[in-house]
Formats: sequence, structure tokens, C-alpha cells
Amino acid sequence: MSERVNEYPPVIGLEVHLQLATASKIFCGCANSFGASPNAQVCPVCLGFPGTLPVLNRQVLRFGIRVALGLNCRIQPRIVFHRKNYFYPDLPKNYQISQYDLPLGLGGFVQLKDRRIRIHRVHMEEDAGKLIHEEGEGGSLVDFNRTGVPLLEIVSEPDLTSPEEAYETLKTLKGILQYLEVSDCDMEKGSLRCDANVSLKTGGAMGTKVEIKNLNSFKGVSRSLSYEILRQGEVLDSGGKVLQETRLWDDVNERTLLMRSKEYAHDYRYFPEPDLVPFSVSENEIEAIRKDLPELPEARTRRFESGEKLPAADAKALTSVKANADYFEECLKAVPGTAKALANWILGDLSREVNERNLESVRDLSFPPGHLVELVKLIDSGRISGKMAKEVLVEALKSRQSPAAVVQARGLAQVTDLAVLKEAALLVVKEQPQAAADYQSGKEQALMFLVGQLMRRTKGAASPAVSQEILRELLKEVKG
Repeated sequence: MSERVNEYPPVIGLEVHLQLATASKIFCGCANSFGASPNAQVCPVCLGFPGTLPVLNRQVLRFGIRVALGLNCRIQPRIVFHRKNYFYPDLPKNYQISQYDLPLGLGGFVQLKDRRIRIHRVHMEEDAGKLIHEEGEGGSLVDFNRTGVPLLEIVSEPDLTSPEEAYETLKTLKGILQYLEVSDCDMEKGSLRCDANVSLKTGGAMGTKVEIKNLNSFKGVSRSLSYEILRQGEVLDSGGKVLQETRLWDDVNERTLLMRSKEYAHDYRYFPEPDLVPFSVSENEIEAIRKDLPELPEARTRRFESGEKLPAADAKALTSVKANADYFEECLKAVPGTAKALANWILGDLSREVNERNLESVRDLSFPPGHLVELVKLIDSGRISGKMAKEVLVEALKSRQSPAAVVQARGLAQVTDLAVLKEAALLVVKEQPQAAADYQSGKEQALMFLVGQLMRRTKGAASPAVSQEILRELLKEVKG
């Protein structure tokens, strides 16, 4: 890949479609919800019956401004809807109400670790229906429930230079959108969809752009771009020309397939939507929405670094998923001063459980913030060791019990009785005379070996701190 990138540097842009979580659709009163029976959430307006008129849902506009401001865009003084004309079975009007040269927002950016990825535009539009291809039926069905669902299209500038950077941009963008609380961003439901555009530079000149569709995950975006960069490079190596076309990503076989030749803007015959007049939004309303914006991931990361003294990597990882960061702060209120310990649990053991269960965040586990607080308190009080806490966590998740209940039920409390531990330590020293001699001769690491042996003898129930203290004193006495 590195040789090919050096020879033909890739130029990548992203087009992200975000379904907004409004109660109703963008131009009619039909419900905007997922999972209804096919064609149950439709009306004459979203089905494009003759004589019907669209009316803009004001909440769509508010959400759109919220996203545009959150992405550092300028809200345009004059906003106009256009008709984008094309024929497809899932588009009942044979045109889509969208925006063209006068969109909602222009000129924003997404901040990555070391540079900014520019946002070209944010515009409002309506979604199309959904084609359902029944295997063995010899035809397709159309569900128009999604027709008229409000969308924001977020278009980046072609600033991305690698599949990895595209992946990171999408993760960062999704984090911002989750914080803005305008969508559930669920890719499985189609709430967040992405198309990618990629071309290869030849001799410093921009190459022909290819669009990739059917990308159902961020990893799919990364893999499809990697494949397409190699494919286009092979075309150029053979003396051929890359054609402007739209290709589909085949996730099973990990390759792109030709869908159709790529349209140009004039192919859609854009013209102003005659049933929706141009309008503007007052500065007062824009400022009111700006003041209502939440603390976004970048600012929250800085606060976790400076206020809670978390390492930069931990702070960024925590804030990348809003639900995880909220969980962390809820725990921290109950046990202040334990930020690093809480972050370690959330980013370590809990995140591993989340990934194994294919969940979105720690909120989706049967382990509420109060349980993590309880677990940290059990460790701090000396009732259980860190190693025991990991066992308690697994059992608590399995049984849906609190950590304290698991400790009590399984008798997992640490042994802190000095007499019991001293008796066990004497046996360990007797069994490991060489390690005892090594420690007495100045080899400090030998003590940790003996502590490990004591932990094994007590089946992990001995307090490591108390065990060290007892062994030090015991070996001092023996030496004396």
C-alpha cells in the first residue's frame, strides 16, 4: 500500500447522510420512527400525490443549524430548497427535495489529532424509500416508510489522504453528532450512512473521482477505500484510464463492483423548489441555538486532561463515545479522586465486554454506574484485590448482581487476618528457601515472587499490600 500511495497519492472525500430524530418527517406529519410495518407511515404528501404541498418541519431546521454550528459552519443568510430530478423505484415523486447552491451551512471543519478536515457543506433533504430484494421472488418490493424522513448531508472537502484517516474522521464526526443529540447515529438502522469518493493523483494532477456506496460500517469504508486505491492504481499501471463511476462495496468478497456511470450535477436538472419559498434565519435564533450547544468531545477531552489529570489517550478514548463519558462522570461524582481507576475499568474490562457482546457503550451492559462505584470502593477498602475484582465483574455481569452481593455469595473477601497470613507466609518461605535467600541478599524482585506464591496458596484471597509487609518482616526476622 505504501508504495502505491507514494506513486499515486489518494484524494478522498466523504458524504455522510444523517437521519434526524424528529417526531415527524421533513415535509409532512407522518411519524418518523423505525420498525413499522411496510408502507404504514405514509401520506399523500410524502408519496407525491398531485396537488399536495410540502411544509418544512421547523425542528428539522433547528437540528440542522445545531449540527452546522457544531461542525463550525457558517449559517447562510439565504436558504433555498431545490428539486433533484432522477427516476428510481423508491422515489415516488421522481425528484428529491434537497439543497444545491444555497445550502444551510458552509465552511466548517472536524478537528483530528494533528489537523483539520474541512467540511464543505451541510444541507437538508428528504430521504428516499427502501427497496427490498426478496431472494427467489424474481422481483423487488418497495417500502415508502423512509420516504420523506429528514436527512442532513454532511460533505467534506477532499482533504483525506488515506483509508485510516477516513476511518478516524468518521469516528470523530459520529462522536460530535451523538453529543449534539439530533440522531441515534445507528448504522444498522440506516440512521448514519456514508458514501466515499476517491481518486488518485498522477503527476501531481487530480485523477478521476469514483464514488463508493453501500458502506454499512466505518471498517467497511476503510476496507473499500483500500481496495479501490489498489484497483485504480492497477488500472493506471496498465496504461488504462479510471472512469468516473459509482461502485458498490461487496462486503462479503471485499471488493467494489460497478453500479452505474457517475452522474454530474447537471444530470439531475436542479431547479428551485417552487412549493417552498426561500427564507432566512435571524441572527437571534442562530445565537440562541449556539448557546444551547452542549460541551463537545474536544472540549470535554481537554477538561478530562486538565481537571481530572487523565492521560491524553485515555481522555480522548473516553469522550469518543458520549455514553461512556457520561457513565464515567456519573461514577466520578460518587467516588471523586478515582478518575484514573474508573477510566481503566471503563476502557479496559468493561469495553472488552462491550466489544464481545457487539454493543455500543458501557451503558448497554447490565452494570450500572453504581456497580462500578461499588467495585472501586471494595478495592479501596481492602475487601477485595484488583485480581479478585476482575472475577467479581465477570460474575456480576453474568448474574446481574451487584459486586457486593457477588463477594458475599462467593466468599471472595480478602484475607487480612495477620495471624492467618503470617502462618501461610512461613510455609511459603520454607518452601522457597532460594527466593528467601535471594531477597535477603538484596534482590528485591525475589519478594514479589514470594508474594505471588502467598497469593497462590491463599487462592488469591491474600491482600497483596499486607502480604508484602508480612514477608518483609518475616524475612528480616529470619535473617536476624
